[in-house]
Amino acid sequence: MSRYRGPKLKISRRLGSLPGLTTKKSKKLNRPGKDGNSPDTSKKLTEYGIRLEEKQKLKFNYGLTESQLFRYVKEARRRKGVTGLILLQLLEMRLDTLCFTLGFASSMAQARQLVNHGHITVNNKVINIPSFQCRLNDTISVKEKSSSKNLIDANLKNNPRSEIPSNLKFDSNSLKATVLDYCNREDIPLQLDELLVIEYYSRR
Repeated sequence: MSRYRGPKLKISRRLGSLPGLTTKKSKKLNRPGKDGNSPDTSKKLTEYGIRLEEKQKLKFNYGLTESQLFRYVKEARRRKGVTGLILLQLLEMRLDTLCFTLGFASSMAQARQLVNHGHITVNNKVINIPSFQCRLNDTISVKEKSSSKNLIDANLKNNPRSEIPSNLKFDSNSLKATVLDYCNREDIPLQLDELLVIEYYSRR
């Protein structure tokens, strides 16, 4: 299944705020559908529907395909610990996610493009794979090229981050960040019940 390329505001109206999908907000408050502009008279979601929407939040926020998300769930199950938290930590350690968290981009899609175009380095080596899994003590920086630095500087001004998570150490002058630890659940702004995502995939 290919990555979603359709209207983003329609998704955020249905699933709620998704920081990685878009920063824009729709003027319409109701869920999209046949009566999108009238009072919300939608039927109550089933248990399956609730789990499906939680899964969709992860998929759209991080810009993943269905097969990619399922692989992350399988990897989270394989590791020891709380499966839901491990799943989120795996997603937060993706290179494109870290670039978004640091403010290098306004959305996951823009962060993915930065990595694809070779603007980002990990341990002084250019990495152009957005799904690259960073490790503890890895150093993420901007390529030593004026065009890359100017682009990231402009993005940082347009996407100021009020606070960088405690698991990252960021030097705004050198545009370098170090991964100190795995993220805490409270550091992830996405409003989500990750346990329901694990339950959604429990039969697969």
